[in-house]
Amino acid sequence: MTKSTVLTLVGSLRAESTNQKLAEAIQLNAPEQVDVVIHESLGNIPFYNEDIDVEGQVPAAAAALRAAAEEADTVLLVTPEHNGTVPAALKNAIDWLSRPFGAGALAGKPTAVVGTAFGQYGGVWAQDEARKAAGIAGARILEDVKLAVPGSMVRFAEVHPKDDAEVVEQIKGIFHTLAAAAPAA
Repeated sequence: MTKSTVLTLVGSLRAESTNQKLAEAIQLNAPEQVDVVIHESLGNIPFYNEDIDVEGQVPAAAAALRAAAEEADTVLLVTPEHNGTVPAALKNAIDWLSRPFGAGALAGKPTAVVGTAFGQYGGVWAQDEARKAAGIAGARILEDVKLAVPGSMVRFAEVHPKDDAEVVEQIKGIFHTLAAAAPAA
């Protein structure tokens, strides 16, 4: 059986990000047949600009992101909530993956959105915005994958998400939908 690859993009750039920790917990709890790859620092990708999105001139960080998305079977966006919406770094990654329009690396790609935030709803507004942006970019949104962990700063102050039994159980649940959505190898 071939492994399926889940490219994971974390919207927070903060070193001690609870969303980075959530992505790590997801990676640690992946079934044996799933390889969760956390893409390194979206902060190195310049803001999308059509003037630099020209063959032979695409910045290396953006080209690497596109290549990783094209190689992945599914994409998982892990987002905090910044002022009620998706962080700029994650939105920028979606913008790069949306081009060329209709044929970008997200076109038809099964994509799910999860996350954690300080507020009482766990960042659902940001998750909804990320689903919307990725869907417009051409992704096939997996609406059944839901994971919003509220109160992240307090909940994960002394406990990593990988050690939170409730979160781990929810993580395991998302893999059923991700596995069903991955194209047959």
